[in-house]
Amino acid sequence: MSIVLTPFARARLFPGERRANTIQDCTPEAFERHLNEVPPLEVLDGYAPFCKLHMHRNWTSTRCLTMPVTNDNRHLLRSAYEARTRDELPVLVRWFEGVEPPVARYFVVILYSREQLAKEGVAIAADWGVVGCLYTAQPGEIPMAPITMMRNALGVEEGGSGVPLDREAYRRSVAFWEDNANWRP
Repeated sequence: MSIVLTPFARARLFPGERRANTIQDCTPEAFERHLNEVPPLEVLDGYAPFCKLHMHRNWTSTRCLTMPVTNDNRHLLRSAYEARTRDELPVLVRWFEGVEPPVARYFVVILYSREQLAKEGVAIAADWGVVGCLYTAQPGEIPMAPITMMRNALGVEEGGSGVPLDREAYRRSVAFWEDNANWRP
């Protein structure tokens, strides 16, 4: 099995201007090499047959992606309408500012099959392409954000994957994201 970073993931995980909420102490090439050389602790099924999640111990100083929302930090939440790419429509997102989450213990690497990526207009030479990575304190998946689930259901032309909305998974996602938020430096 071979794994490469997709252009989408490379830009988000390793932006040109480094940020504290992206992968630290590692180049994109070293990240790919690690994924291809070090077996994952666990492989989980993703939200569709073309999606797999590879769980690795965090070998960097990268911090957790999310933090619980509490009465003490609720005033640090911010929101705005944003698009992940130039072609996508902006959606409402929220995040913390002015917090410092703990160093993540795990990376949950989100992989799509070469065939699915081809359907989405992304050609890769490997078997699997990294489309994202979750940085977590506990082993396991962070639920996909509700808006990402909706975007996926809208289809490839709207930046999604064309997978229909799973109402129960959506409810679990809402329950998690009501009580947690991403952070930005």
